[in-house]
Amino acid sequence: MPATGQTLADMARTLNRSTVYLRGVQRRFMLPLCKGAGYSQSYLHFLRTVIGLRTLHIEEETLRHLWTLEKKLLLLLHADSTGSPTWFLDSCGSCGKRTHRLLLSNFDMGVYLPSGTVQLGLPFSETLNELFTASEMGEDVVRILGDYLKGYDRIKASVKAETPLLYAALNLATRQW
Repeated sequence: MPATGQTLADMARTLNRSTVYLRGVQRRFMLPLCKGAGYSQSYLHFLRTVIGLRTLHIEEETLRHLWTLEKKLLLLLHADSTGSPTWFLDSCGSCGKRTHRLLLSNFDMGVYLPSGTVQLGLPFSETLNELFTASEMGEDVVRILGDYLKGYDRIKASVKAETPLLYAALNLATRQW
């Protein structure tokens, strides 16, 4: 069966970055590697989001921390319903209520996120990978969501502060070239 996605080189051209740079992002964000043209549009959208936020001077460490929190939330909510190795990227690029979606994975939480609430007990996936539940091991989805929202608010404030500088740079670019 032929692959219908994109290669790493295709994504590098689209994102105007080298394949070495993208491999580094994959490694640092612990993303699965795909063979050949096995990269989906969702994967590309995730990389575009990370690169865009980096362009707006959001530190990569901040993004990696937020990514870790997002993955924890998704695991605690049993959001892996497909079994795909890229299941946590599969919502990237989806449309819908932005205020209901996580920033990097774009996963729809089903509720207005800034409220700090989640709808617990949703059976996204019926399988548990651990002997004990996450709450029995000390993980608390509401606490992790609170940490996520604090990080998200910091990123949002940084982007808001950077936006006028970005417009000024774009204006300069259109006048000069």
